[in-house]
Amino acid sequence: MSADENGPMRRSLLSRTRLTMFGAGLGVLALLVWTLSPERSRSAPATRSGPEAIAVDAAPATRRDVRVYLDGLGTVQAFYTVKVTARVDGELERVGFVEGQHVKRGDLLALIDPRPYQAALDQAVATRAKDLAQLANAKLDLARYVMLEPQNLASKQQLDTQRALVAQVQAQVEADAAAIESARTELSYTRITSPINGRTGVRLVDPGNIVHAADTTGIVVLTQLQPIAAIVTLPEEAIDAVSAAMQKGPVSVTALSRGESQTELDRGTIELIDNEIDPTTGTIHLKVIFPNTRERLWPGEFVSTRVLVRTARNALTIPSAALQRGPDGLYAYVIGADSRVEARTLKVGYNDEQVAVIEGGLSEGERVATSNFYRLQPGALVSVNRSAQAGHPVESAGSAPSKGRRAS
Repeated sequence: MSADENGPMRRSLLSRTRLTMFGAGLGVLALLVWTLSPERSRSAPATRSGPEAIAVDAAPATRRDVRVYLDGLGTVQAFYTVKVTARVDGELERVGFVEGQHVKRGDLLALIDPRPYQAALDQAVATRAKDLAQLANAKLDLARYVMLEPQNLASKQQLDTQRALVAQVQAQVEADAAAIESARTELSYTRITSPINGRTGVRLVDPGNIVHAADTTGIVVLTQLQPIAAIVTLPEEAIDAVSAAMQKGPVSVTALSRGESQTELDRGTIELIDNEIDPTTGTIHLKVIFPNTRERLWPGEFVSTRVLVRTARNALTIPSAALQRGPDGLYAYVIGADSRVEARTLKVGYNDEQVAVIEGGLSEGERVATSNFYRLQPGALVSVNRSAQAGHPVESAGSAPSKGRRAS
């Protein structure tokens, strides 16, 4: 082959070699850029360090005094309820109260026409005066017979008869006195006064109507609101705790509204435990007395109640938010020194919406997780939020009590 024929072939091989070298250079350059890129530099340590820690809130197990409450449902009742009715027949002349008015014992509520009863009283007084005159005359005659009898001027029969007459008129005078008292009582019934300190309800009869002693409707219903009572229902298992608390002194009970806010309405004390357990519901009934000075409790109202049965002194506690329920009972995720969690079964003596009293399974100072439970499992690595390590809130003496329950 001539030199002229080999020239184009050599130039073609040279061009392909250059292209191959240029492509290889671009590949090496791309590999260097990818290797030295910031994204790869940041991702490489994460890959080497293993799984990411789970952020959780935590609180230490601490000792404190915890007030132990029993929750119940209460029905408010008036301390006294009186249906005011007429005790004599007659026209209702006047009503002496305004509906909804506070009245005191002895205040005039209604007035029935007194004239017929005043006339009966006057007649009884007159009858007694007549009989007193007859008694005086009979005693004078008896005195004369006594003087004449020794002289045989009066027979013994006359003397005995006169003595019997004196006794008879004397008895009539005493009957007249009783009739006067009865008439005076009937007259007093025409003036109807309040038997208690209380509040009037709706007026049930208007002035001008004829009222009767046999009427069942009445004139008005009075209720005593200060103090006021409530019947509180608790499970029968609570009877021992309540009885033990009452032996130590007055037992405080807080009445709360039924809404979500659980507003405190009043505080009172237990008056008594009913003398039997309701066999149909397995509950006991407590009678609680509230001062009700602000009249926030009303007869017939349903309220939530919390009975303070004792105070657990220096109890080991954790936030109730840390408790979880499993097949073996209540447990909590305890954070170890290596920042890994352990699902530990706990013996809980009492817990409410804020705090749980731990009777076994946890030591003072150990930390428990209080959030992010759905991501936790035994052995999981966690990181504790710094703002959540100060401990769980402590209920102050003046704060509203939290809803209490015994751990099952």
